[in-house]
Amino acid sequence: MPFTIPTLPYAFSALEPVIDTQTMEIHTQKHHGAYVANANKALEGTKWADMPAESVLAQLADLPEDKRGPVRNNLGGHLNHSMFWQLMAPPGSGGGAAPTGELAAAIEAAFGSFDAFKGQFAAACMGRFGSGWSWLCWDRDSKKLSICSTANQDNPVMGKAIAGCGGAPILGLDVWEHAYYLNYQNRRADYVAAWWGVVNWAQVAKNFAAANK
Repeated sequence: MPFTIPTLPYAFSALEPVIDTQTMEIHTQKHHGAYVANANKALEGTKWADMPAESVLAQLADLPEDKRGPVRNNLGGHLNHSMFWQLMAPPGSGGGAAPTGELAAAIEAAFGSFDAFKGQFAAACMGRFGSGWSWLCWDRDSKKLSICSTANQDNPVMGKAIAGCGGAPILGLDVWEHAYYLNYQNRRADYVAAWWGVVNWAQVAKNFAAANK
């Protein structure tokens, strides 16, 4: 079955004032839509066409060379954005609340405190030159959380040999300019700081629990 843009769990306007309505519309329908269309085109007629996006990207090195680049960029973009939309919630409806339970304990164990984690995550966002993502990942071997950053539409599921960043991603932030430019212009730091106000920590906790299985 072809990949599709997932239905948003909130209205385009629901994340204001952190993310404006026009940015959400363009980001989902134009940018994410283009990734979906190009990913479907690249995989059409192949054995990977009906596989979950994460499974395809985990075996990216096995794809024919002429497919690898388009799939890496476009299916990576689809997977990243499909996760990203779920990681946010409207302010006052779950967005912005602090993590609790086992997730909060894991963050404190890895970074010392929630504030220290936020500082390190923001630093990864600001340290990414050009376009890319910052991630909070769970390493199943070390049983520890870590922060990393990937270029373009790479995702940690691609593995360290490709993405340079491994583990199971449980939280990710899009730092491509198209994610924030209409509202924040070149002020990436302001976008990152405001974004904490819409993070859906309940979804992050679900991702953390799934990564822990």
